[in-house]
Formats: sequence, structure tokens, C-alpha cells
Amino acid sequence: MKRFAFALFGVVCAKSALALELSSPDIHDGAALALEQVYTRCGGQNTSPALLWRGAPDATRSFALTMLDLSVKPNGWSHWIVVGLPPGTHALGKGAVLPTGAHAVMSDFGDAAYAGPCPPTGSGVHRYQFTIWALRVPTVKFPAHATATQVAAALQKVSLAKSSITGTFQR
Repeated sequence: MKRFAFALFGVVCAKSALALELSSPDIHDGAALALEQVYTRCGGQNTSPALLWRGAPDATRSFALTMLDLSVKPNGWSHWIVVGLPPGTHALGKGAVLPTGAHAVMSDFGDAAYAGPCPPTGSGVHRYQFTIWALRVPTVKFPAHATATQVAAALQKVSLAKSSITGTFQR
């Protein structure tokens, strides 16, 4: 019985060790984002952070990446949506150049590109959640002008796993 319990514990630990994990040398979970990542109109350089992920499920056919401002009610605000990231992709460098097959989707800023934080002055601390989504499909399409909530819901329907880190910014 002890052997079975130990073996089962090992299987559970191995599975959790393989869970999808997102990290960044430029974002510290829960901490303020650097001005380098902030939208130019708000005093930044609008440079996307470096992002790395590992532990995707074997059935992953593509990845999607979202950067959503969770502090904008009721539907959030999309800052960056990338779909069609090939399953062999495990990182995007700072100032990301997207790999072949991947493309950015129109964000709430009206750009199909990275658009860093730029909350209204005096609106308090905003939370910017970067999420990597391991998908069971090669790509996802969204309706024109989809809200951040609708984008996340569509990705959730085809997601095998996801992992997030959150940075903050205020002005």
C-alpha cells in the first residue's frame, strides 16, 4: 500500500511539474511594469516584455497570448492579442517579432500590435494580466471589436491549459 501511495504521489508531482508556466525577466508578478513596457502616449517606450513558457500539454496545436487590463470594468481592455503561435514556440523576446504563422489581432487600442499600459490619469492602479494559452486548435478567430472578456471566453473554449503573470501601472 505504501508503494502504491508513493507511486501515486510521484505521478501527481510529475503532472504538476509539467503544468504550463509563464515567466518573464521583465515582469515580476504583482509588481509595477517598467516604463519601457508603457504606451508612448503615457511616457513609455511601448516595448513588449520578453515572455517564456514551458510545460505545454502534448496535444497543443498552437499558443495564443493575451495582455488584458483587468481593472477596466465591466469587460476589461485588450492591449495585446496574438494567435497562431506555433506549438514549438516557447518564448517571445523583448520587442517581439512574431514567428511565421503567428499574428496579432486588433486590440481595444485599435492596433494589431502590442499596446502597453496607459490608464486614465487618476484611475488608480491597473492590473495587466499576460496569459499564454495552450490551444487544441491551430488558430482562433474573433469577431471584429470583440471585448477582452469575449476574447478570453473564446480562448477558454479551445484551451488545454493557460498560465498568467500580472504587472501593474498607474498614473
